[in-house]
Amino acid sequence: MHKAGFVNIVGNPNVGKSTLMNQLVGERISIATFKAQTTRHRIMGIVNTDEMQIVFSDTPGVLKPNYKLQESMLAFSESALTDADVLLYVTDVVENPEKNMDFLEKVQKMTIPVILLINKIDETNQDHLGTLVEKWHQLLPNAEILPISAKNKFGVDILLRRIKDLLPDSPPYFDKEQLTDKPARFFVSEIIREKILLYYDKEIPYSVEVVVESFKEKENSIHIRVVIYVERDSQKGIIIGHQGVALKKVGAESRKALERFFGKSIFLETYVKVDKDWRSSKKELENFGYYPE
Repeated sequence: MHKAGFVNIVGNPNVGKSTLMNQLVGERISIATFKAQTTRHRIMGIVNTDEMQIVFSDTPGVLKPNYKLQESMLAFSESALTDADVLLYVTDVVENPEKNMDFLEKVQKMTIPVILLINKIDETNQDHLGTLVEKWHQLLPNAEILPISAKNKFGVDILLRRIKDLLPDSPPYFDKEQLTDKPARFFVSEIIREKILLYYDKEIPYSVEVVVESFKEKENSIHIRVVIYVERDSQKGIIIGHQGVALKKVGAESRKALERFFGKSIFLETYVKVDKDWRSSKKELENFGYYPE
């Protein structure tokens, strides 16, 4: 009998959800940086074997929204509560368990299997871990609790075996060759956005959206043109940098990462435009692919 199901990953920002997603899928599907709010969309990664298909879904971090973009991010996370066969709630050893009780109360009411993952256990000791397990057991009494280190792959194989046990009997939902539900253009914008998150400080990365205007694939190469949108003229100047040095650096690092991802030569053109207050405009956010359908 074949098993298949949707395993949705939720939790607060900066607890290592994207790193876990990439370990579970075995491919670099979600961007993972040291900055919070890295994931803005709900991203699927599909694992196939002869006897099962697991559709993992990484969601934006749960947070109290301050502007429209964050409202959209929260909506993606809440949508993951409605269509999961198994829910993975990710926390870590430093997070306050009661940080987002509104969201946690929705998880408490779920009737599907919930696995509470305490990540980054390599950063604490046994006594503190025991205290955390007890706290989480009180907050989510019906959840299974599994300590892991996604970065070091500790506990990931155990988690995969447990997920397989919990999956319902079902034919596959996606083609067996399919790795994700996102198109190639999506990963171009995500990879470039990751480089921006790594190379710019403060508010700049959170004011940026990357749009792929042209993606022309040939047998051995891909020609890509992207526009980096910011909210202010001053931000445009920072992104470009003195004599264009900063933008050239981001472009060069992005091109190398894209060549690794696609296995082809990449010709990348980057432009910077101002779209004032795009993060607070529902119309602009919908144009950029935000808000779950």
